[in-house]
Formats: sequence, structure tokens, C-alpha cells
Amino acid sequence: MRHFVFGVMQYYQALGLEPKLTVDLEDLKKRFYECSRQWHPDRFSRAEAAQQQQALDMTALLNDAFRTLRDPVSRAEYFLKQNGMELSKEAPPELLEEVFELNMILEAVRDGGDPSQLTVSRELFAGMLGDTDASLRALFESYDSRGDRATLREVNDSLSRRRYISNLVREVDKELNVHTAN
Repeated sequence: MRHFVFGVMQYYQALGLEPKLTVDLEDLKKRFYECSRQWHPDRFSRAEAAQQQQALDMTALLNDAFRTLRDPVSRAEYFLKQNGMELSKEAPPELLEEVFELNMILEAVRDGGDPSQLTVSRELFAGMLGDTDASLRALFESYDSRGDRATLREVNDSLSRRRYISNLVREVDKELNVHTAN
């Protein structure tokens, strides 16, 4: 059995992975299942209480690690946090005009206006989301090959942008659902 000293990047460590922004999902899944079998609490049913607790703790950690690392956005957010970076809570300045326009459209639609404008907005935001995801993939590869802090800051900025665009898509979807239900 492996014993871990947990600290920074413990999700990667628990699964025996090198901390990177890009992850081979099949390898991740294979490692997760191997480690899960190794630490499964049933294997420790007759062990001392401390070992049983360690197995439970490891199982919880492995589940959290797998859930986080299999999703590129969650993985990048975790990676940034482990590197001392937090995502901005502010709207990216380049999106302020789109946010203002969307709020105007939402207000008009809620006052009885044409909801087809929302569909156009949703398509615009979905395209922006796709572009941001493509940019993130390229930044992940760039960071993994060079490891420079400037690229990590770009990843942070792109993730903040992505989060904001995702929120806009959700807002439009929510309003479209209201009008579809009526």
C-alpha cells in the first residue's frame, strides 16, 4: 500500500499523476479504478480502526480527485488554486457590452417583447463559450510544455471569461425555458 504525504496537488498525487493541465482521461480512469480497489474499505474490514479510517479517507479523496480531474474546467480551477491563483469575480471588461445588451433584451422580453432575440443571444454566447474552450485547450498544452507563470495567468483570465459566459448562457436558457413553458 502506498502512503501519501498530502499537500499541494494532492489530487494528482493520490492518483499518481504528474500535475498538468492536460490529462489523458483513459489513463485517469484506469488509475482511479486501480487506486479505488487498493483502498476500498472492504479490504480493511478486519484492520485496525486507524487503517479503516485511512481507507475511508483515501476513498473520499480518490472520488474527489477523479471528479475534479476528469473535467477540464474543474481541473484547471483546482490547478490554479493550488498555484495560489483565484478566479476573478468581476465581469471581464471585454464582455461588459454583451452583458449590458443581454440585460436590455431580458428586460424587454420580460415586459412582453420578442423572445427570439434571446435565441440569437444564446447562439452568440454558445459560440463565445466554444471559442473560449478551444483557447483553454491550447493554453493547457502551452503551459504543460513550458510551465511559465504568464501562461498560467492567461489560463486564469480565460477561465474567468468562461465562467462569466457560462452564467450568461444559463441566464438566457432560464428565460427561454420560461417562455417555452408558457
